[in-house]
Amino acid sequence: MFEENNPSAARPLWLVGERDRSEWLETRDAATCAWLQAMRFRGERHQVTSLPAADGEVREAVLGLGPIAAHDKLDLWHLAGACDRVPPGPWRIANDLDAASATAAALGWAYGGYRFERYRTTSRPPGAQATLVPPANADMTLVHRSVGALAMARDMINTPAADMTPARLAEEALAMARARGAHGRELRGDELLAGYPAIHAVGRAATNEPRLVDFTWGNPSHPKVTLIGKGVCFDSGGLDIKPPAGMLLMKKDMGGAACTLALARLVMDSGLPVRLRVLIPAVENAISGNAMRPGDILRTRKGLTVEVGNTDAEGRLVLCDALADADAERPDLIVDMATLTGAARVALGPELPAVFGSRPETVDAIVRHGRVVADPLWPMPLWSGYDDEISSKVADLNNVSSQAFAGAIIGALYLRRFVTEPVDWVHIDLFAWNPKDRPGRPVGAEAQAVRAVHAYLAERYR
Repeated sequence: MFEENNPSAARPLWLVGERDRSEWLETRDAATCAWLQAMRFRGERHQVTSLPAADGEVREAVLGLGPIAAHDKLDLWHLAGACDRVPPGPWRIANDLDAASATAAALGWAYGGYRFERYRTTSRPPGAQATLVPPANADMTLVHRSVGALAMARDMINTPAADMTPARLAEEALAMARARGAHGRELRGDELLAGYPAIHAVGRAATNEPRLVDFTWGNPSHPKVTLIGKGVCFDSGGLDIKPPAGMLLMKKDMGGAACTLALARLVMDSGLPVRLRVLIPAVENAISGNAMRPGDILRTRKGLTVEVGNTDAEGRLVLCDALADADAERPDLIVDMATLTGAARVALGPELPAVFGSRPETVDAIVRHGRVVADPLWPMPLWSGYDDEISSKVADLNNVSSQAFAGAIIGALYLRRFVTEPVDWVHIDLFAWNPKDRPGRPVGAEAQAVRAVHAYLAERYR
């Protein structure tokens, strides 16, 4: 990933955008210009051209940045995947970069080198991937922390549901937390009935019993920040069973939990001055004789009763108990992350998580930080005009609407019922998956919103 031992052996990698290509070529010799012209190098994004020496060996390379100049602000996606496109061996960025661009470049290089090879019988041989000398002014502490947290989340999401069970998710969450000095507990099975009946109802049909992971870290006198992640390790849809195509990616339905744990890891590794609490309801939405049924009425931790309009809207049921628990402490901030609705994907696509919140200024700040660190989110309204869509004739509310419109908003409005008005609450509806191959982003898990929210927390709790 990075070359720390022998930087003098590294070959130069030039970053050249479409806007400064002509200017950069003026600094090169005629033979190099002729070679780049023959190779049709135009500075297009992710375009790599190697420059050979007289003996035929690669002496340097040029990486296109797209419709910008190299002195413009870079983000991690400019270098994502570069390690696979330049020849193996050590490289150094030849351009002078400001600190933010240098950090983004280093993070992009490392992030794009991620591979999930746990189940492959063969792996890449040593030395098959290029390495990068860390840019001189890059914040490599942040880079290494981020790479570790994001890779952890991607590994969790990519792991098949047969192995990433509720028990395994709970085990990995608590191991990560305790390694950083956090104190935690795990409630499981019938232990949930007394305080978390909705979590129990969703997960009781599975062979692997439902769990709630609950850990805390930090000085109790610091502001309380509570993170909640939806940990549905596999979602069959329950008795409202999904079609086969709808189940193919359901191992990723614990993506909210994975991203929440990655965020928690960054908070702890960064030593932010907060009292952190993390709640992870970990369940499998399965089918058996004791599965919850459409029309069942569930009691929740808050005391509200919920009519189950659809067993495939289970994520909001496990989250509502955790939200009620978090809300009872009146923390300074609650953030929940969940692969909650397909409607958010229809509205915004797979790359743009929807973010809702009780305070517009908090939502706006998170979106702003997302733009800065190239981890985008899009604000969505908690439109109270749709509140009556989750009304029920036999219970306090229904877990779904009777109509097909505004599904992401309906899900967020349901969750809002479990948060009291003064609490600063943020709900992020994410996809946690790359559906197509792009440089640095292979098909598979994506750790969304983690860096954006961490950057926001680092500013808010300095």
